[in-house]
Amino acid sequence: MSILEAYFITLGSSLTLSGLIWVLSLILKDSSIADVFWGPAFVVIAWLNFFLAEGAFQRRILLALLVSIWGLRLALHIALRNRGRGEDPRYGVFRERWGRRYWWGSLFQVFLLQAFLCWVISLSVQAAQHSTGMPGWTPWMLSGAALWAGGFLMQAEADRQLARFRADPGNRGRVLETGLWKYSRHPNYFGEAVMWWAIFLIAAEDPSNLWTLLSPILMTFLLLQVSGVAMLERTISDRRPEYASYIQRTSAFVPWFPKKRGP
Repeated sequence: MSILEAYFITLGSSLTLSGLIWVLSLILKDSSIADVFWGPAFVVIAWLNFFLAEGAFQRRILLALLVSIWGLRLALHIALRNRGRGEDPRYGVFRERWGRRYWWGSLFQVFLLQAFLCWVISLSVQAAQHSTGMPGWTPWMLSGAALWAGGFLMQAEADRQLARFRADPGNRGRVLETGLWKYSRHPNYFGEAVMWWAIFLIAAEDPSNLWTLLSPILMTFLLLQVSGVAMLERTISDRRPEYASYIQRTSAFVPWFPKKRGP
């Protein structure tokens, strides 16, 4: 099977899966399930392409496993975080904007758009799984896997620290400024970006895959400007008065030593 044929199949599968999740969201009257299925959608693409591709087995299995570990952990984290909280307010804004047409608008504005973004970000995974050269566990692959592990551990630990902080009623309205959150206002997002740059590093061992640089760039852009840092910080200062000073002291994304408090 040619790589283009495989791309069409994975794109069609991603859109079809998203359509099914959309139907489920209508039944549940909760578009927030799109967030839960974000990670698993990548997993489906990675494993489908694993069977479609004819590249080196070690690279195919490594990438499928890395995406699976990331996607399934993220899905479990989001599902536990959202349990009992109702629909995310972001989708409430969409409902007000679309009115009675929201059931139809959400298909395009939320679910199909997410499916397409997922497919584009996955291109570095898909292209690398089709690479036939450089068999075996190469130093390039192992270096990429090590970098990915660092990003994964950062995201998982940051999520754990935040969940534990929020579980304490005494922290209501306060800002987490310890652990990884002392060095970055969004260490979980930074860890996620590192993982996708690491996947691109694995893909880039084959120079013909350098064009998939757009995958980690798109993921980083989404994390910084769309669904991550920018979206959170537009509202978080109103809910937590301490956040303004936290912004002044702490790096927004890349972990760095905090600035000293003023006198």
